[in-house]
Amino acid sequence: MESLAGWVILLWGWPRRLCALAAGGVAALALAPVDFLAAGFIAFCLLVWLLDGAVGRGGVIGRAFPFFSTGWWFGFGYFLAGMWWLGVPLLSEGGEHAWALPVVTIGLPALLAVTYGTAALFARPFWDDGLGRVAGLAFGFGFAEWLRALVLSGFAWNTIGYTAMPSPLFMQLLPLAGPAGMSAIAVFVFAAPALLGGRKHVRSGLAVAMILAVATVGYGFFRLSDATEAERHIPIRIVQTSGPAARGDAAADLVMFSRAPPMRDGLSPRFVIWPERALPFTPSERADVLDALAEALGPDQTLIAGTLRTESGTGNTDRRVYNAAVKVNGAGEIADAADQTRMVPFADYIPLADHLRQLGFEQLGLDYALGSSRRLFATEGGLAALPLLGGETVIPFAAREQKGEADFIVALASDGAYSGTSQPYQHLRQAQFRAAEACLSMARASAGGISAVIDAHGRVLDGLADNANGMLDVRLPVIRAECTNFAVFGVEGLSFIAVFAILALLIRMRGRSV
Repeated sequence: MESLAGWVILLWGWPRRLCALAAGGVAALALAPVDFLAAGFIAFCLLVWLLDGAVGRGGVIGRAFPFFSTGWWFGFGYFLAGMWWLGVPLLSEGGEHAWALPVVTIGLPALLAVTYGTAALFARPFWDDGLGRVAGLAFGFGFAEWLRALVLSGFAWNTIGYTAMPSPLFMQLLPLAGPAGMSAIAVFVFAAPALLGGRKHVRSGLAVAMILAVATVGYGFFRLSDATEAERHIPIRIVQTSGPAARGDAAADLVMFSRAPPMRDGLSPRFVIWPERALPFTPSERADVLDALAEALGPDQTLIAGTLRTESGTGNTDRRVYNAAVKVNGAGEIADAADQTRMVPFADYIPLADHLRQLGFEQLGLDYALGSSRRLFATEGGLAALPLLGGETVIPFAAREQKGEADFIVALASDGAYSGTSQPYQHLRQAQFRAAEACLSMARASAGGISAVIDAHGRVLDGLADNANGMLDVRLPVIRAECTNFAVFGVEGLSFIAVFAILALLIRMRGRSV
């Protein structure tokens, strides 16, 4: 191991950059749907050794730049391999915009890689030849992920901590640590074997990593084994269409599946759930659509569907379009509506869209307005459903904003443009994280992609295959699991991240005093 570490440390120039790029690509293998957990150990051991050899010259910037550069190349490889599907929609419609494929598939990963370049900079003050650098790297990545969620409107897609949570057993710390805290824990555990490349703090470092891993798994086992039974179950039906919801025959399929007889136990579903933008227009302006919905629903059934909602200013100017969800009763009447209140760049909107349209990108979608406040849907029995639309399931703690108010989550998505890639699996996994964070069950309906029912601990109870065209009848468990968090500044607590900074600082101070 020492000889391998020495070889990596001595790499220089483009071989060093390519090694960092490859290490980041290897780390992406730990993401859904591959879930190759061992990839994290390989990737972060290489990163530690690469940073060991990141020696600069000159002033402060000259000494710091090699750290940033190494972290950036690692991040570029990670996001490039984990989000290769970004350009797939550009290949549709005859490939008219295929020329922009490199801009999308390379540009966004390059931008996101700045996060991990910054993570390496945060770790640099703690860098030594022992355990301190491992703790410093854990702090750097945890704090950088915390900042990414804060600065980029919650765009926490493929947060590094997600590589360490392939199953619900590993997700149970999320209410306490959040994705950023889990990132710090994951990086420490993944990077600890790099100590085998030297002779300092090997036993103590591996012991701490083992304790963290066992504690995480043990806590997950305890929470799952101690899970209480649901107070009640609600029979629901999730309808999923293949491909984008806006395709011509999607509405007919939605109505057909909604009318179908019950799949299980002859129990008629109380709720029928359609995906995001299943009705790609304003239903209040289409009486024929409302009549069709009345025919599709039974008198005691309620439909929750993704749609558009519009508002016009004085004189029909300043027209605003909202990505919304509507609640429709059995008589075909719109009983309530909720707008999307938080949007994620590149998932829900394209930054600088007006400028891109001037360059020929006409098919960028609508510019949706943000809702003023999040609304809950009141349901039977005094229960409240929290609708999450589009990229809102990507935002850490998005469902915790209604802590104590919502009883279950209804997530509406549209992943049809990415069916057949890893994107639907990654989006589903992040929906599991949101359910586990909020300790609330979730019913997820997607146009294309993967629809599923998830319990309050992040476990998928049932689901439909990627891009399937069909329906799913299931009993949604309604339970408010014991859920505590350290939420700070509206994103998540820094407690778990700060522990690694303190550990790194103590080790560094002790080293100087010897």
